[in-house]
Order: sequence, then structure tokens, then C-alpha cells
Amino acid sequence: MTVALDGRVVRSGWTLRVDGLEIGEGVTAVVGANGTGKTTLGRAVAGLDRLAGGRLAIAGTVVDDPAAGVYLPAHQRRVGMVFQDLRLFGHLRVVDNVAFGLRRTGTDRTAARRRAGELLERVGVDSGVWSKRPAALSGGQRQRVAIARALAPEPEVLIVDEPLASVDSSGRAGLRALIGESPARHTLLITHDPVDVATLARQLVVLDSGEVASRGSVAEVTARPGCEWAATFLGANVVPGLARGTSVTTQAGLVLAVAAEAEGPVYVTFPAHAVTLHRDRPAGSARNAWQAELERVDIDGERARVHLGGPIKVRADVTRRSADELELHPGLNIWASVKATELTVVT
Repeated sequence: MTVALDGRVVRSGWTLRVDGLEIGEGVTAVVGANGTGKTTLGRAVAGLDRLAGGRLAIAGTVVDDPAAGVYLPAHQRRVGMVFQDLRLFGHLRVVDNVAFGLRRTGTDRTAARRRAGELLERVGVDSGVWSKRPAALSGGQRQRVAIARALAPEPEVLIVDEPLASVDSSGRAGLRALIGESPARHTLLITHDPVDVATLARQLVVLDSGEVASRGSVAEVTARPGCEWAATFLGANVVPGLARGTSVTTQAGLVLAVAAEAEGPVYVTFPAHAVTLHRDRPAGSARNAWQAELERVDIDGERARVHLGGPIKVRADVTRRSADELELHPGLNIWASVKATELTVVT
């Protein structure tokens, strides 16, 4: 079953146009520059923004079709949403915020609070704050409460808008796992974080100037990103490892020098254009260097995207002229390097 949208949303003279978008089961990441329509897409699916034309169906049920006079309001759709600004109910206690959706569906107060408590424990909110109002919580705690509230009614579709923006580094891995394991059949993950895409997404939708620029599996969209912003964003390499001070050891044992100190499991991210390629081992202590096997070269105009295997799988963007001068071809053993200052450590 899918979420199928073919239509447009008009907001303050600006229009989001979506042509034949089908969102399958699992996690679909929605990415794009600021102002491209990511949040508007989520609000349309949730029923908070009505279509100006077209048709929206969730799991085979038409929920918005202006021409047919069909519109199912938000509270009647099995959709949970974590807003970018959270929108917790300030007059309700934390536990009652999470229990709210269950109470709306007929669950009695005791059972709703019990289930709310289970979810709050799962997202890492200490029981000592359950009886407090949201204003008394930190930004990260409020983010966790918002995620628990959206999950409580076990929605068919879960929409999360920048879900980890306010969460401290120690809690991100757990919340990523929670989103990935959501019982919702469809999860729309609106994000600017390449780690979210690399670790959670099965599908990817790229929005550009109010239209869908590219869609498909992560691999398909990475190969054909559809716009310059997405090409840069999807060129980010994401490498898991274990940090100790200013060193990160990858799963294959490659040790990367990084600029910022960290401890424990992390992801190291760096853009494809930061990777340089060499026929011989590069000199200089400012670079991390490793030997790799060239798997594929994709030529796009004057740019060549090089896919490398070896101790870490990464992408490198070089000019077509450099690719020709290095005589790049599949199967070639080549040295790759990247400066420590280009590496970002994400927990």
C-alpha cells in the first residue's frame, strides 16, 4: 500500500506541485533546500493543508480530492506528525500530551496514561518530569515528548519534520532507531541531515522550487539527484566508526584523524568534493589517506563522480579533466585522501 499524491497545494501565493508521487512502505526521506516545500508536503499528507487540485490517497483510501468534494480532516486520518516547532499542548502535563491521541480514539484514561508512560520511557524521558508542563522541559526533552505523542496512536503514516534538531548528541542514535522501528507503515522523514538519509531511508524524494526533482531508492536518486542542491547533499559520505579523542576507527580498522574530539560510536561525514585521488600515496600529515579500489565512474558534464571500495566505501567528485589525467577506470587501485578539517563527527 502507498501514499499516492498527484496535485498541488497553494500557500500565500506559492505553489507546491506534485505529479504522480507514490510513497511506499518504510522510511522515505524528503530533502531539499529551505523553502522548497518539504513541510508543505508533510502538512498536505497530514490533512493540515488542503489540496487546491488533484488527489491524495492513503493506503487506498482517498482523503483529499477537491473535484470530487472529498476531504478527510486531519483528526480522522491515521497520521501522526512531529512538527518542527513541536506544538506540544502547554496546558497539559507531559504524560497527558502523549496520551492525548489515545484518548481521542476512545482509550480510557488509565490505559492511555500507561501506554504514554511506556513510550516516554522508550524515548528516554525520565519519569520525574511526566507530571510537569512542557515549558519546564529542555528542548531535547520536548522533542522526545513530541515523538512519543506522534507514535502513541500507532498511525498508518508517521511524519517527522527535522526530528533530531533539538536533541543532544547522546540521544540521537536511540531516537533514530526508534523512528526506524516505528510501527507506522509509512514514515516521511523531513530532514537536512545526510546521516538520517544514510541510516534510515529506503526511499528518497528531492524537492526543488516547489516540485519533485527526483524520487526513488537512495541509490537511484544519488545517481540522478535532479538538482544542484541535491547533488551536493547526496555527495556527502557517511562512515560509521568508534571515536577516541581526535581519532575515529572505522569498522574495517581504518583510523581517521578528525579535528574535533569525541568518544564512542559516531558517524564521520565529509563531502565528495573533499576527497582527492592520487596514483601514488600522497605526502603530508594533514591528510587521511587510504588505498581503494575504483568501482565505477559516472560522468556528468565536466564532473566525474568516482565510487570507491576498500576499507571504506566513499564517493569522490573530481573534474572530468582530472579523471582523464588519472586514467580512472573500474578495477584500478588508487589512493584517496581527505583533510582532517573536512571531516565532521556526528553522534
